[in-house]
Amino acid sequence: MTAFLVVLVLILFGVAIWQMGKIFQLSKGKADNTSEIANDKDNNANGWLMLMFVFFIYVLTIVCFVKWSDVLLPQSASAHGLETDQLWLISMVIIFIVGIITQWLLHYFAFKYRGRKTQRATFYADNDKLEFIWTIIPVIVLAGLIIYGLFTWTDIMNVDTEDDPLVVELYAQQFKWNARYAGDDNVLGEANVRLIEGANILGVDTSDPNAQDDIVVNELHLPKGRKVLFKMRSQDVLHSAYMPHFRAQMNCVPGMITQFSFTPTITTEKMRSNPDMVEKVKHINDIRAKKSEVLLAKGEEALEPYEFDYLLLCNKICGNSHYNMQMKIVVEDEDAFNAWLKEQKTLVQALEQ
Repeated sequence: MTAFLVVLVLILFGVAIWQMGKIFQLSKGKADNTSEIANDKDNNANGWLMLMFVFFIYVLTIVCFVKWSDVLLPQSASAHGLETDQLWLISMVIIFIVGIITQWLLHYFAFKYRGRKTQRATFYADNDKLEFIWTIIPVIVLAGLIIYGLFTWTDIMNVDTEDDPLVVELYAQQFKWNARYAGDDNVLGEANVRLIEGANILGVDTSDPNAQDDIVVNELHLPKGRKVLFKMRSQDVLHSAYMPHFRAQMNCVPGMITQFSFTPTITTEKMRSNPDMVEKVKHINDIRAKKSEVLLAKGEEALEPYEFDYLLLCNKICGNSHYNMQMKIVVEDEDAFNAWLKEQKTLVQALEQ
């Protein structure tokens, strides 16, 4: 009971303080509310700031292009990559042109029509002609980009079996990749996650005749100039097979097979000799050399020099080691590829050992 009375007294004391505050506020009379209204000085300041900000945007954009243009995607190493880059370039050019014009109009009109006490805004209900123009132009431009994109996507995703594409399976799991070549028959054997056991890490059905010559590797080799058809599976969660130099990306979904194809056009050795790549590798090694000096001073091992390689990456955040889920890709002449493939053991041979 005592506690209840104490709480009640505190509540009543708070109510009394609140009421006294209201009384003091009323006794001050009517407050001047004009301090929150913008005057000509405020409008002029904001108008000039808007005008200066649009120039700041333009300067910042130019600086970014000059300073960081080298971090854009490197030269495409696949046949369809040229089409992808062309679509990207056209889209970016349109976006930048529209952005430059609309940003200027937005900021300039904010400056030109800034508030003044001597001016009064004109009431303008609507204009059907203007609304039609600024609606139909984006519709036409977007429709053109979408149709162009659809045709490009169809060309990329269309796999002509008459081209005799090399069939390769990419198998994703936390947190590594494995590849399976279809062998001499160029037909992958059946596989199921329920068959995963021991060295059969992909769950290949070894009783399937088509699986007898399948080859499982952890380094992907591709022949230059021959179309490669990738069949993709995932063992656990959603992954994404991402090969940026080949402009290729496709989700690997548990329980289903997805596919993507492309034709490599530049060997690993030739890409390493590309002047832009040579400069980029040198820049990376300069950074690694400086870090190595710090590590050596601490008694730790120095970093090894970086050498360019094509990579297969996971582009989905699939877990705590997602960043390290990658596999080396080697693009070589078809003769060198065939020689390498003959040196590899078939899955059946590996299981028999």
